This record gives sequence, structure tokens and C-alpha cells, in this order.
Amino acid sequence: MSAEPIDLPFTRVAVVGLGLMGGSLAMALRGRCPRILGADADESCVQLALQNGVIDEGNVDPARILPAADLVILAAPVRAILRLLGDLDHLHPGSAVVIDLGSTKREITAAMAELPARFDPVGGHPMCGKEKSGLTYAEAGLFHGAPFALVSLPRTSQRAMHLAEELAHTVCAQPLWMNADAHDRWTAATSHLPYLVANALVGSTPLDAQLLVSSGFRSTARLAGSRPEMMGDILATNREYILAGLERFRSQLDQLGQLIQTGDDARLLNHLEQNESRYEALTGGGR
Repeated sequence: MSAEPIDLPFTRVAVVGLGLMGGSLAMALRGRCPRILGADADESCVQLALQNGVIDEGNVDPARILPAADLVILAAPVRAILRLLGDLDHLHPGSAVVIDLGSTKREITAAMAELPARFDPVGGHPMCGKEKSGLTYAEAGLFHGAPFALVSLPRTSQRAMHLAEELAHTVCAQPLWMNADAHDRWTAATSHLPYLVANALVGSTPLDAQLLVSSGFRSTARLAGSRPEMMGDILATNREYILAGLERFRSQLDQLGQLIQTGDDARLLNHLEQNESRYEALTGGGR
């Protein structure tokens, strides 16, 4: 690829996948780059994005829009991103910086490493979202203040790294460079395990308790409302770290169960206080 600098205000951007993440990103980029192109397999989604001014041009076929793009953003579920990377050589005949928004990084960056030399890839994952998916729930402010994990490859150029950081700053996120293994290990604990915990909580709650479901249950169980197909991709591409997280979680549940069973209120209180302090440390005081 050319070594000339590339800046977002002069970059034609194509977003493949116009759901919650891709739609929100396109909204946040409005007015920040000369042209936003969009592709989605759902024709009604493309039409909605055009009608609402989210994109300037759209199509269900990525091959119809990608050749005009300097920056290609893959905003699809993980396995769809992997398929798109495998097809990119045929979808885009020119050169482009390629950034993904996938929730796991090891398999995606491995696929990026196999791209033809004319592509300049960067792994990405903004740590934000909602339990509801689709363009209807997209909003330009979704990324505000969120960490935006970025993963460079040995082949990634400085110009692509600069553009990735500029993208994160433009949508008001905080770029954070890391390697793919660290990303998958940490998100297993902070994102993927919480989904499984919420899912298990919902599965273990009697339906006749519905009348007493209130804010505490809703906030704790919220992630169980995430789209199963999307979460299935995540679980399948981060198995080892998710399983390790489940073991740690089981250990915590076992300790709590034993303390409640023995009736040792003092030790139980101490355990709860330790994890209260840990919560403060992990969240910066709950912010």
C-alpha cells in the first residue's frame, strides 16, 4: 500500500454491517468524512439507513460499494467478519485500510494476516453496546467514553494505526492498543462471562417470580437479552478463556454457598466486603 498519510476528513468510509455497532459508527462519522457507504444483507436495513441519512450510498452487495472506499469497517458478527475477510480480495479490487469491530480478536487477526498485501489491517473492538441489536437501536453517542481496543499486526503500517486512533477519537472513544491474546483473555472476563452469568440467572429464575422482577433483576440480567446468534459466534471463538472464567466463577459461587450453609455470618460478611472493594477497584468506584 501507499505510505502517504491518510486522515479521516479525506477518507471515504465503507461500513459493512449496519446493525447497532455499524449503524452507530456511521452516525457518529456523519460530517467527519467526505462519504459514508454502507452494506447489509438486509435490504430493509439498507433502505432505512438511506432514508435516515445514516449513509450516502448503500447496497446489499458489498462488492457494489467497497471499490470506492479507502477505509473498510467490518461491523458484523465474528464469523461473518471471517467470511468477509476471506472474500475481501474479490470484493475490493484496490487498496484500503481494513478495521473490524468483532468481539474476539485472535481468529480475526489471523485471517487479516492472510489478506493480500494491498490491504492494511487493524483489529478493533469498541467496548460498548446494548442488549438490543439492529439499526433501530443505533445512536451516534454509543461510543462516548468507551475503551476502543485496537490490535496491530506485524504488517500494519503506521498510517493505518494513525487512522484507527483517529477513528476512535472521532467517535469520542478511548483507543487502547493491545495484543489479540490479551484482548480475548480480558473480554472473556469482562464481557463474555457476564453474558453467560445473566443467561444462567434468567434460566434459574422461576417464571412465577415475574411479579417481583424489578430494577435489580433487570440490570443484572440485561445481557441475557443479547442476540443468541451473535453471542454463539463469540463463545465459539474464545472457548478456552471463557471456560477458564467459568471455573473462577464456579469457585466464587461454591465459596458463597459454603459460607451461607455453615451459617458463619462473620466470614460471609468479610467475603462480601472483599468483593465490594474489588468491585470499586475494577470499576473505579462504579463509574
